[in-house]
Amino acid sequence: MQRTSFGNMTCPIARSLERVGEWWSILILRDALRGTTRFDEFQKSLGIAPNMLTRRLNALVDAGLLERRPYSEHPPRYEYVLTPRGRDFRPVLIALLAWGNRHFAPEGPSVQLVDARTGKPAEPILVDRVTGRPITEADHRHAPGPAANAQVRARYASNPRPGSTTSSKPTARRVRRKRNAP
Repeated sequence: MQRTSFGNMTCPIARSLERVGEWWSILILRDALRGTTRFDEFQKSLGIAPNMLTRRLNALVDAGLLERRPYSEHPPRYEYVLTPRGRDFRPVLIALLAWGNRHFAPEGPSVQLVDARTGKPAEPILVDRVTGRPITEADHRHAPGPAANAQVRARYASNPRPGSTTSSKPTARRVRRKRNAP
């Protein structure tokens, strides 16, 4: 079965998934952001088969997220160093960490983000750099960008703002009534 490529889609999420959408790639980037650079270190940390690790590292190099640099000539050995594009993936990993801790760690967080000075747990949120306000469903929505084609413009033109009521159908509301005491 042939895999569908998202690389030429107009959606930035689809294009991003083309580069990092395979779980090994995300875990390799996680380890690289923690300072792992060498093949054997990645393999030991992840428990991944060498052929799979080679494919994923090559794909991350091709996508411009890692740079392959020689560190030994005899025998030839390489390290994999994050590029600026790879370092820009850090907020995505932080968001996944927070989401995973919130929804999939009933025993509590096994890894958490902490303030480097105080050691206290941090609670990451997504913030608009221009206004400094948190990005919320109530206050923000997706809209077509300058490079959007007609299909994307049409998709987002019919996408109402979250929380708005565009339907003329009345919605049923459940009302709690106070029971009369006997």
